Amino acid sequence: MDLREATPDDADGMSRVLREIIAATGRERPSDPDFVLRNYVRNPAGIRCSVAVEEDGAVLGFQSLIRATAGNRYGVPEGWGIIGTHISPSAHRRGVGTALFASSRAAAAGAGLRKIDAYIGAANEAALRYYEAVGFRTYRETADTVQKVFELG
Repeated sequence: MDLREATPDDADGMSRVLREIIAATGRERPSDPDFVLRNYVRNPAGIRCSVAVEEDGAVLGFQSLIRATAGNRYGVPEGWGIIGTHISPSAHRRGVGTALFASSRAAAAGAGLRKIDAYIGAANEAALRYYEAVGFRTYRETADTVQKVFELG
């Protein structure tokens, strides 16, 4: 597995990962390559979008870290980081998420972030466990969502 910053050439593979997640979970979400480019690879608030790829270049997963702006849709305080993790179901339990977070954590520290938010569906038990395992803690809940925070030193 190779870990690097995402490029526009990764959009199709990242889109495929999103479609695999949709197929496995039934949770609908935008997943086309243009959405991937706008929201992850070329997001104007982006700090880093990392991809984990196989030797053959197949995308196993990706993680996006952006800076929260005023009035963001997650209600995250301005200046915090907002993280999103998307891993192909076929790549679970291979260390992809841990590797991606190491990259995002370093980028967050380099960008001067003090806190990172993860906005998670309350029914997404795998994501809730993942974020807990890498050090995030719950700070806000609704009936449908859980928001976790990671505090950088």
